[in-house]
Amino acid sequence: MVNEGAPSPTRRTYEEESAFITKLSPYHHRIETGFVPNMRVPGIFYVNGALRSILDDELRAYCDRGPAGGFLPAVKQIANVAALPGIVRHSIAMPDVHSGYGFSIGNVAAFDMSDPEAVVSPGGVGFDINCGVRLLRTNLREEDVLGVKEQLAQALFDHIPVGVGSQGIIPTTSRDLAGALELGMDWSLREGYAWAEDKEHCEEAGRMLGADPTRVSPRAKKRGLPQMGTLGAGNHYAEIQVVDAVFDRAAARKMGIDAVGQVCVMIHSGSRGLGHQVATDALVAMERAMARDGIPVNDRQLACARIASQEGQDYLAAMACAANFAWVNRSSMTFLCRQAFAKMFDATPDDLDMHVVYDVSHNIAKVEEHMVDGRMKSLLVHRKGATRAFPPHHPLIPVDYQLTGQPVLIGGTMGTASYVLTGTDKGMAETWGSTCHGAGRARSRNAARNKLDYQQVLDSLKTKGIAIRVASPKLVMEEAPDSYKDVDDVIETCHQAGISKKTVKLRPIAVIKG
Repeated sequence: MVNEGAPSPTRRTYEEESAFITKLSPYHHRIETGFVPNMRVPGIFYVNGALRSILDDELRAYCDRGPAGGFLPAVKQIANVAALPGIVRHSIAMPDVHSGYGFSIGNVAAFDMSDPEAVVSPGGVGFDINCGVRLLRTNLREEDVLGVKEQLAQALFDHIPVGVGSQGIIPTTSRDLAGALELGMDWSLREGYAWAEDKEHCEEAGRMLGADPTRVSPRAKKRGLPQMGTLGAGNHYAEIQVVDAVFDRAAARKMGIDAVGQVCVMIHSGSRGLGHQVATDALVAMERAMARDGIPVNDRQLACARIASQEGQDYLAAMACAANFAWVNRSSMTFLCRQAFAKMFDATPDDLDMHVVYDVSHNIAKVEEHMVDGRMKSLLVHRKGATRAFPPHHPLIPVDYQLTGQPVLIGGTMGTASYVLTGTDKGMAETWGSTCHGAGRARSRNAARNKLDYQQVLDSLKTKGIAIRVASPKLVMEEAPDSYKDVDDVIETCHQAGISKKTVKLRPIAVIKG
């Protein structure tokens, strides 16, 4: 049920719209209620001056042309989420925020599990359920790989299937798929594709317990069956990186990162076609549920259902399956990556110390315990393009990281830095223990293809000493650094705002993309 007249009751000028946005600090802004109809709570977003100007330009363009083509700027989407039933405290956006489907990418929202009106929305998770990042360390140094960098990049490209229609090489039957959907990384461990300690350094230990494969449609299973251990396309990648800077030596040592120049591998991928179909199936069911239950929303892309409804429970069980599939997918690519390195250096993966530093999702909804008005409450926390960042001593992070806080893996762009952050108590209090997930797009894929030159992007990467293997040439422009915001601005905003803490900076030397 879409509110008539959304997203605003009357056409307003940019100046009138801007009057609803209050600057709380150089890094912290509030969207006051009234910015869009029916806001139940304020909106909050974290940006510095440069990143705020991007959002302002987007809002100004929207005011100049009106809601043509259904386009909504990110600040409007943040506010529309603040109008959803059952939302607690505020709708939050991270510094890498940009427009998405219903929710902006970078949006965090929590819903009270005890409120019978509270909803779950697939748009608050995204189509790539449990898209996330895994970081492997090694005991190699940059000088060990420079002479074989091109061969190593090719070995990774040969071992890990990439691209839109890529087919997995991990043998998978229907029975295997059902096991992966239910068991997550426990299936990988049982089948010999993971080390026992891998799951100890994975969010949720690589398995969401509410998964029910019977809630996943045959169509979704058919799409997922051939894609186990595949990278996919778009912004997904496997990168060989070297440690460029260490900001917190004690935390870095706990992660097994001990020096500048150490070689790591970062894998960014998700649940592939299976997760996309789970989201699509749920959106169709929830549109019917909204009409039946009279659930008001400002944007039809915010299709949702009561958490306790059949549609809500079906989605959460299927989403958990897709999340488990994604963890198995990244585990399978870890297995393939370890094989590629072992062959290149004529050593075992254990000899190379190829251990998982951490694996964390940035597209997921989970029931978590949080303090609200002095009381601990169960909340369904949606994170879409936002990463869990729990503080030191939190019971849900590994024993190894109890004193330092949860590692937070932030991928940069093709050709720019990535980061490891750690969670903070301030982030737990302000953002439900969440922070950014990457750089965030600054221009659309279509605009990137039209404005950027293929050869210039390749030349720029070569100048930086970065080897590249890519299945689709158009991705070279779409994923170029100029297509994204400045990841250093994003990270510095999170650090200065205190919602996460800089720990390690990583520089790419080889990029594998779909």
